[in-house]
Amino acid sequence: MLAMQHNISAGIAPSPDSNRTTVAQEPEVEAVVCNGTISSNSPIAAGLTMTLGILFNVVALIILVKAYNRFRRRSKATFLLFASSLVATDLVGHVIAGALVLRRYSGATASTSDSVSSLQAYPDTPCQFLGGCMVFFGLCPLFLGCAMAAERCLGVTKPLLHSQLVTTTRTKMALTLVWLLALCVALLPFFSLGAYSCQYPGTWCFIRVMEGTKGTDLVFVTLFSGLAFGSLALAFVCNTISGVTLVKARLRKKSSSQRRSARSHDTEMVAQLVGIMVTSCICWSPLLVFGLMSATRSYNGSLSNDRDTYKNLMVTGVRMATCNQILDPWVYILLRRAILRKIYRITKRRASLKGSLFRSVRWDVSSFQSSEKSVSTL
Repeated sequence: MLAMQHNISAGIAPSPDSNRTTVAQEPEVEAVVCNGTISSNSPIAAGLTMTLGILFNVVALIILVKAYNRFRRRSKATFLLFASSLVATDLVGHVIAGALVLRRYSGATASTSDSVSSLQAYPDTPCQFLGGCMVFFGLCPLFLGCAMAAERCLGVTKPLLHSQLVTTTRTKMALTLVWLLALCVALLPFFSLGAYSCQYPGTWCFIRVMEGTKGTDLVFVTLFSGLAFGSLALAFVCNTISGVTLVKARLRKKSSSQRRSARSHDTEMVAQLVGIMVTSCICWSPLLVFGLMSATRSYNGSLSNDRDTYKNLMVTGVRMATCNQILDPWVYILLRRAILRKIYRITKRRASLKGSLFRSVRWDVSSFQSSEKSVSTL
């Protein structure tokens, strides 16, 4: 899905000798309707961006797998299993959706405007599959982030109960249920609840929210957005509880060296969860909100005057959503305990330097005042 972000924002200047309508660039392909003909820009830069995104996911996955092998018998192993599954899901979605978009690029041959409208009304099988991938690989990271936040909240607040309830087998079962739930939602259009359609400017597919939106489409996009926002809200509550509990434990300072090590691991995991939550919220909220607004106005018949505006908003939303898969790996790469320790030491060192400088300035002022007093007495 990362490959879908690169060429969205660019445009092609119209030719002076032909009646051309310039269309904003969409996932990996720049489509220009030229008297009913679609032409495409070179995907070399987009392919390079996709390659870098895959590289980041692979690096993060290697880091997580190595950490999982080290902490297999500790409470952190469950979190690492969730995190590895999340990065692996992002990687698979990145590759599959990117390959589908590149395939649509390679198949972007000359076609009439009637055939383009027909594709929007009756999308082909690859388009429907791409739309299903957008929903599935969009919901999976949000569901997994929510499950990770709930697991860590239980581990921080009720460690004994966590050790009894949370096992590797149950974690794998939870992962399977998460993937099945996201798959069931993505397959709903194939059971006549909602539909996928080719989106503006014809190079990506998503829930039908712009053209010919029906009641089932509105229900489907509402369900998709509701599940996504619900996952983010639950993750926010769990992360807040975990963070407050860790801060209270830090302030009490009653832990031994072993418990300090455990709290250090908890702090690392909660910091990563907060990073995941913030990243997902920033990247996915625009597409969820714009999609729901577009579907509502299209169903009510009030979209005609602002259709171009909402098309551009959907383009902006999908551009930001595709950033999620390139930012998620950096959460694990940068918010590791070693990195956090370095940040803490640098911050502490700067604070101590500022404190010593302030003390030296106060000493200089006091010594100057005392010298003035001695001079005045003489």
